[in-house]
Amino acid sequence: MLPPLRIVRHGLRRTTEALAAELARPGGATPAWSELDWRLAAAVAVAHGVSPLLCRCCAWENPPWRRFLESQRKHVEQRHRRIAALLQRIDADARAAGLAMVPLKGSALHALGIYAPGERPMADIDLLVREDDAAAAIELLLELGYVESFAQWKHRVFKPATGRPYAGLGEHRDTPVNIELHTRIRERLPVSAVDITARIQPREPRPGLNPYPSSGALMSHLLLHAAGNMCGRSLRLLHLHDIALLAARMTDDDWNVLWHGDAAEPPWWALPPLRLVARHYPKVIPAAVLARLARDCPSLLRAISRRQTLTRVSCSELWLHALPGIEWSRSVREAGRYLRNRVSPPDEARKERADMVRTQLWLQGQSWVTSPHRRRILTWLTRPVPRMDTMYVVRAALEPLAPKTSKKLTLVISR
Repeated sequence: MLPPLRIVRHGLRRTTEALAAELARPGGATPAWSELDWRLAAAVAVAHGVSPLLCRCCAWENPPWRRFLESQRKHVEQRHRRIAALLQRIDADARAAGLAMVPLKGSALHALGIYAPGERPMADIDLLVREDDAAAAIELLLELGYVESFAQWKHRVFKPATGRPYAGLGEHRDTPVNIELHTRIRERLPVSAVDITARIQPREPRPGLNPYPSSGALMSHLLLHAAGNMCGRSLRLLHLHDIALLAARMTDDDWNVLWHGDAAEPPWWALPPLRLVARHYPKVIPAAVLARLARDCPSLLRAISRRQTLTRVSCSELWLHALPGIEWSRSVREAGRYLRNRVSPPDEARKERADMVRTQLWLQGQSWVTSPHRRRILTWLTRPVPRMDTMYVVRAALEPLAPKTSKKLTLVISR
C-alpha cells in the first residue's frame, strides 16, 4: 500500500526541484528529508536519468542515498561497456556493407567526450540512416541477433532476440540494449511535425558510423527532442543537462545553425527548453539567442514558457493531464485537430498505444491503460489519475531494491 498520492505528489515536486538545483550547482546542504522523501528522490533520480551524475557531484550525507547512487553509477558504467562494444560492431558491419549511419544523442555526446563512461545512462542506441538504406540497416540489425519489436511514425524499435527487461529500480548492467532505427528526425508539436533530418545527415557520408555535421546540428536535435518531450510532459532533467553541457562548448556560428541550412521556418520550438535550461544553468545560454528565439515563438507558448518548471513538464507531475501540450498549437485550426485526436484517437495512435502496452514493462497488468477511451476520458473529468510510468518507479523505490516480476500497483487516490 502506497502513501496517499497527495503526499507522493508533493514529495515528487519537492525532490525534483531540489535535485535539479543540486545537479546544476553542486554543494548544497543535505536536505532535512524524511525517509519517504529520500526514497522519492531515488525515484526521481531514476526517472530523470541523473542518478550516476549525482553520484559524482552530490555530497549529501545520507548513507542509503550514497549507496544507491554509487550502485547506479557502477551499473551504468558496466552497461556502457556493452553499448560501446555494440557500437564498434555496428560500425564494422556498416563499413563492410557500405552503409552510412549516424549515432544520435547520447552516443554522440559520449563520442565528443562530454560524458565519461558511467556518467550518463543510455536507454538504447538511436541510429539514423537514409530512407534508401533502411532495408540494408534492418538486415544488419537482424544479423546482429535483433528482432523488430514495433514500429511507429518516428522510428522502428529492435530488441535482442534473447534477454528480459530488468524489473527493479533504476539502471542495471544486464538490461537489454534496444536499438531505435530512424530515417527522419522529427517531432509532433503537438500534431504538426517539425522535421530537421536534412541538417542531421552528414554532408559527406562515409560507410560506418558518422558524427553530426556540427555541434549546432547536435544542439538542434537535442532541443527538438526536448521540445517534443515538454509537449508530452515527459521531459527529463538529463535532457536539460545534455543541452547545458553542449551549450558551454558552442560558438556563435554553432548557434546560428538553428536558423540556417534547411530551416524552412524559424526554430520557434527551441525557446521553451532553452528557457528552462537557462533557469537552472544561468549564463550558459547566450541572452542574444533567447531574445532571437522569443521573436520566433508563438505568443501563447512564449508566455507560458516564462513560468514553466521542470516538474510541470516532466513525469514528476503525478497527475495525467487531459490536454497535454495543447499550448504548443500554433493556430486555432491546429488546436482543433489536437482536440479531435484526443476525443477520437486516429488508428495510428491506437496502434501506438497497443504497442506500448505490449512492450513496456511499466504498463503491463494495468487495467487503466487497456480501458476503453471513453471510460478514460470520464475518469479524467471526475478524479485525478496518476501517471503509470511515474507510479511504476515510485512503487519500485518504496519497496526493497531487488528484481521483481511485474505486478499490479495498489494505489490510494487522494487529492
